[in-house]
Amino acid sequence: MKNIQLFLMLLLTTFCSFSQSKITWISSTEAKQWQSHKNIKASLTTGKTDAEVLLNKPLQQIDGFGTCFNEFGWTSLSVLNANDREKILKEFFSPNVGANFTICRMPVGANDFSNNWYSYNEAAADFEMKNFSIANDSQTLIPFIKSALRYNPNIKLWASPWSPPIWMKYNKHYASKPFPKDMPQDVADEAREKWGMDFKGFDNGLKPEQEGFEGKDMFIQEDKYFKAYSLYFSKFIQEYRAQNINISMVMPQNEFNSAQVFPSCTWTSKGLSRFLNYLIPAMNQEKVDVFFGTMERPNYKLVDSILSDSTINKSIKGVGFQWAGKDAIPTIHKNYPNLKLYQSEQECGNGKNDWKYCGYTWGLMKHYLTNGANAYMYWNASLKEGGISTWGWRQNSLVSVDIINKTFKYNYEYYLMKHLSHFVKPGAKRLETSGDYDNLLAFVNPDNSVVIVVQNDSAKEKMFKIKVGEKTLTPTLEADSYNTFLLQ
Repeated sequence: MKNIQLFLMLLLTTFCSFSQSKITWISSTEAKQWQSHKNIKASLTTGKTDAEVLLNKPLQQIDGFGTCFNEFGWTSLSVLNANDREKILKEFFSPNVGANFTICRMPVGANDFSNNWYSYNEAAADFEMKNFSIANDSQTLIPFIKSALRYNPNIKLWASPWSPPIWMKYNKHYASKPFPKDMPQDVADEAREKWGMDFKGFDNGLKPEQEGFEGKDMFIQEDKYFKAYSLYFSKFIQEYRAQNINISMVMPQNEFNSAQVFPSCTWTSKGLSRFLNYLIPAMNQEKVDVFFGTMERPNYKLVDSILSDSTINKSIKGVGFQWAGKDAIPTIHKNYPNLKLYQSEQECGNGKNDWKYCGYTWGLMKHYLTNGANAYMYWNASLKEGGISTWGWRQNSLVSVDIINKTFKYNYEYYLMKHLSHFVKPGAKRLETSGDYDNLLAFVNPDNSVVIVVQNDSAKEKMFKIKVGEKTLTPTLEADSYNTFLLQ
């Protein structure tokens, strides 16, 4: 208690006089991104304000922001000349330079943006993992991650599989759903326009009788398979460690409820509970944390059933949420206020990388962070223009690469991520805010600097009054803009 009181006193003392300190203001609009504004001042303005940052009400700790390492990320960057590729890597990962990404995800084997299906051991019934190998990753994931670690060796890495080896599954296939046949044109048009899904001409070879379904365990529920799969995870950790790549946390399954045309595997919560009883001891041996996830459904009870299991709940270090899982995070945060909660994957867009979707992303970031998320991660770091996957899904990315001209561009969502990640440091605390205007986020960094991110979603420029401590900022924000203020 005494330490908390001391922290609050130091914080308030610092900001009683912040008008004499440096104030940085960066804004982005559809026409111009990352504009720096000068001569920003704070005043003793009194009266009603639009919002107040409550310095004496720190909330959850922020572990960091980041992106994901996948094969298409590296193959797209490899199109560029070495200088351009290094510019992007430095911009993403070098501390205090650009995005300042500090926590990143990677797959365990193939994912939906891999070159093709693969696992680390397709030798059937190899329960002792004698044929385990990460050789496939030597041309893509390993150089990608090592390139990032050159700029920041302290990046925190975590991993999850999309599918186990096919011999561990009842359907003996990497996918859980066949490609749709004879899809009505209006349905196909909506899927392509809204979700970027264009399955025409694709076929994963899955037969209808092999299809998996939500609420069904497609992983073989037998002791020897659970043991082999936990050993598979251990080998993965060990082989990457031999490459000087340390993985600090794993989640047992990406989107465990979703039957997909790309690598996937459905589980029940009960089935995952069984596996966790094998996985957790194996990861404890490797000094690697285990989170539950990734959770992509709004039903919080799917998570609560795991966390209320007395045999494993004390060993689960957190939960990862993505897609519709965003509707489960408020209740889980309320029920388990001290549990780590990660937004594990940015919703992927439709490959257009437009300003409208950037606005949707801001809404996602605000939702996750105001409901207790400790980290926020974008999915595709880089894709070739069009962003289409091996399995026919067009998605957004932070960077788009023109493979003909061998050029690149940062997309709108990159700058939005940077509006937070550049300024909000690992160990920061989110700050509570009050007032009529709530379209903002606020944080206090470990060095007591304060970060405020505000969107003016109006079609007109508007002056805002934002109270911080005893002073008030009164900037006039451009129409339809994102703005970050750093108060040092």
